[in-house]
Amino acid sequence: MIHTTRLSTMFLVAVALISTAAVADDDNRRVKTYEVTISNITKGQIFSPPVLVTHSRDVAVFALGEQALPELVLVAEDGMGGPLASLLSGVPQVAEAQATSAPILPGTSAVYAINSRSGFNVLSIVSMMVNTNDAFIAIDSEDLPRSRHSSRSYYAIGYDAGSEANNEDCAFVPGPACAMGSGNARSTAAAEGFVHVHNGVHGIADLDADGYDWRNPAAKITVKRVR
Repeated sequence: MIHTTRLSTMFLVAVALISTAAVADDDNRRVKTYEVTISNITKGQIFSPPVLVTHSRDVAVFALGEQALPELVLVAEDGMGGPLASLLSGVPQVAEAQATSAPILPGTSAVYAINSRSGFNVLSIVSMMVNTNDAFIAIDSEDLPRSRHSSRSYYAIGYDAGSEANNEDCAFVPGPACAMGSGNARSTAAAEGFVHVHNGVHGIADLDADGYDWRNPAAKITVKRVR
């Protein structure tokens, strides 16, 4: 959720989007560049192309216990990051929102560059765990390194968007654990309705728990300031 004081999701999105807070010219010149390495440390979950966001502490991409933004649901259910990045790019409290283009396979890492400015001192990342109904990995408003060549590492856990039932049925799961063309329908009748920590894959239908379950954390994220 995008919010200022952890209140209503849609109200606070509206507040953020109509804000006219200006950033001084000298701050605009103080561009900071970061190298972000995301390592998939699960056995069998592929991560969708992640969305990376540098922003101020006045906003957050989601909040535990609250309804997920529709654009975050698109990430968690379909691995579609473009709409979320586009939404966040229009928020004055966001320095940069970036939708990437390639998935991250188990046991591999991907490296990204993202910019920020003075006053925009935190990083959020979201990415779908594609062999699930609506699970996503995330870090939320974590500190960016302050000095050049310094780095910070974080561990991301798996969250549940609460937008779809965790039926583990291939008719509702888009990932390669299911046969191509098996479908990616939505099952919302038993959806939780709020973001929470995901309880994993249990093998109740088509997904094999031995292959696709995970134990948190699911990803290691290292952030280095390079400029």
